[in-house]
This record gives sequence, structure tokens and C-alpha cells, in this order.
Amino acid sequence: MTEKLISKHPLGSKEIVDIVLDAWQSIFTSAIGSHSFKIGKDIFPKPQIMGALLHELIPLEVAARYPKEWRGEQTADDKDIVYVPNDSFSIELKTSSHRDQIFGNRSYAQDARKDKKSKSGYYLTVNFEKFAPQGTEPTILLIRFGWLDHADWIGQRAATGQQSRLTSDIYAGKLKTLYAKS
Repeated sequence: MTEKLISKHPLGSKEIVDIVLDAWQSIFTSAIGSHSFKIGKDIFPKPQIMGALLHELIPLEVAARYPKEWRGEQTADDKDIVYVPNDSFSIELKTSSHRDQIFGNRSYAQDARKDKKSKSGYYLTVNFEKFAPQGTEPTILLIRFGWLDHADWIGQRAATGQQSRLTSDIYAGKLKTLYAKS
């Protein structure tokens, strides 16, 4: 079923990988501020910031390639990457510095409210390395793509817990690995 869903998607697997890798590389080639500071040379952001940058750059990269068909999230009920002709192909993006897992907040294990985006749909997941003390440039570890339902997410039991996770069966059966660092 996963293969069938992926084959119907307007973005091909190779292009998804190219988009993610281009977005990642653009983080390291961009200059910031009046002194042209570089990430990886002058600035070594925490994983949350690197994930946030990917979260912004990947939708921009898709929209730049297909400006009439794709756009980034604009409202609370939008997915992160919106396919304008048919919202059912829109994509939720998850990034993580964990070597092979991704996480959502606790709401991912619950039905969506009417004014919020559905947690079921296409997912693009990206795992990346953290900056190492020796200063080597981190890389993308995994890129996966597939369809997840809100019921695939397992919320933390604690009422104050904020994390949702996926089981190994979900990773194996519902998310296809498009890229793995060799």
C-alpha cells in the first residue's frame, strides 16, 4: 500500500531527495548578517534550529520549483507543504537529530480539531546529524516518505508529556526510505 500511495504522489522519490539535500546544503552556503556569518563555520546551531531551518527551506524549495502547484503553510489547517491542486497530496514535514526516529507533539496521537490540520496524510521525515565538537559539517542521515494516520502515533502516557512516537512496525511498513547516508 505504501508503494502505491508514493507512486501516486506528484513529487517523485528522487526529486524529494534532491529537494531535501538542496535545502540542507543551502543552510551551509548562506551568509547571515552584515558580517556574512556562515552556519558550520561561525555559527553552530542546536538541532532544534537546524530542524526549524529545514522546516522553512524545504517548502520554499518545492514552491520555487513549482510556484503554481506548491506553497508553504499559510493557515493552521494547512500541512507544511501544500499541493494547491489537490490538498490530499499535501505533506507534513518532520525533522529530527535522532539517528533514525522522528517525534511529534502529543496532539499527533489525537484526532484533529476542525480548526487544525489533519495528522493523517503524507509525511516527509528527515533525520540529520548534530554538529560535532570537532567541527565537521553534519549531514542528512535518512529521508523517508509515506502515509501516516493519526492512529499510528503513540502519545506519552503522562498528562504532561509532549511527545508522540512511532513503532518500528510503522517505520518499516509505512515510511519508505528514499535516502540513507552510506
